[in-house]
Amino acid sequence: MKLFSCLMALLFFLLQAVPGLSLPKDTLRCVGYHGFCFRSKSCPEPFAAFGTCARRQKTCCIDTTSNFHTCQDDGGHCVPPQIKCLQEQAGLCPHREWKCCTEL
Repeated sequence: MKLFSCLMALLFFLLQAVPGLSLPKDTLRCVGYHGFCFRSKSCPEPFAAFGTCARRQKTCCIDTTSNFHTCQDDGGHCVPPQIKCLQEQAGLCPHREWKCCTEL
């Protein structure tokens, strides 16, 4: 079992260390938002579509029953970081560095 763990750790290290062997950017973004990649174009219940995975070959789906919800679900607007919000709220935006605002 220790050998298997060591091999998995080595494989994980190599995937991150060697350019081109890491996960695609859209997959990393999906995983960063605690999403799952599904082969179908539509997400099963209770998931909602939130972009793509595997270089646009799969759909990124986020669990709607968790605390991870999109900004637009709560009536907010996703804005780039240079725009100041009068009031921020919790919610996911398609771009990781963007923030969710209720009022601009």
